[in-house]
Amino acid sequence: MAQKTKMSVAMRDVIIVVAGVAIVWLGLRLAFDTNNPFYVVSSGSMVPTLQVNDVLVVRDGGSWDDLQVGDIIVFDRPDGEDRVIVHRIIEITENSAGEQVVRTKGDANPASIPGTDYPIREDNYIGTVVYVMPGAGIVTKVISPPINYIIIAVILVILFFSKWGRKKTGAPQPPGAGQPPSTAEPPK
Repeated sequence: MAQKTKMSVAMRDVIIVVAGVAIVWLGLRLAFDTNNPFYVVSSGSMVPTLQVNDVLVVRDGGSWDDLQVGDIIVFDRPDGEDRVIVHRIIEITENSAGEQVVRTKGDANPASIPGTDYPIREDNYIGTVVYVMPGAGIVTKVISPPINYIIIAVILVILFFSKWGRKKTGAPQPPGAGQPPSTAEPPK
């Protein structure tokens, strides 16, 4: 009977951890109005403004119509949408259909790259950079798959067995039992 109780307590703890992570992730998605509010800089095209391994906090929130020259944005590469790019807006124009089109450029690049920096349309746009955590992305490299799965599994196993493995030993001891006697000096 005691093992069933320990098992249910361990399962409850695992469920609480999983639910907590899910709630935090959903809360961040809602707060920043984007599917993924975090991106890690992986190239030097924005040096010195952004460094490799900086973590970017990105917000969409319908901000496509509010973009301005100078904003740093995150977007899917227009040519193939096979990469996520972070560059600075250098020009905003309208095409013949009246749609807003954006041209970007990396701060360290000499010019815009066709197919990468333009033409960026609303369906390529992910969000605007609202905050930068310098160097924090190194953590993502250290805990990338499969290491992250191993770490998660170890944490869950520790949680599970820490509840499962607790045993009471012997009879209860009076308060202070097993403690060294206290010492005191006489008043001077």
